[in-house]
Amino acid sequence: MPERTAVVASRSGLHARPAAIFADAAAQLDVEVTIALSGAPEDEAMDAASILSLMTLGAANGDTVVLRAEGHGADEALASLVALLETDLDAQ
Repeated sequence: MPERTAVVASRSGLHARPAAIFADAAAQLDVEVTIALSGAPEDEAMDAASILSLMTLGAANGDTVVLRAEGHGADEALASLVALLETDLDAQ
């Protein structure tokens, strides 16, 4: 299963607006994507398309997260989501 790491760039972390933007982008993909804080066990990964899961994750500005995807196009999907996480979504 392909995986990528990303550093959360949004000033408020993955809360409210940034979480909604990210969850919407993940939900539009044809692959299932999970997200976890770096260092967390793989079985604790959460659904990246769920705004509630993202907010529960508690990822703050500067935290490193691990994204994993399964399915055709997983690498491209992860690349697009990493780019989104590494953008300050609060500034948009």
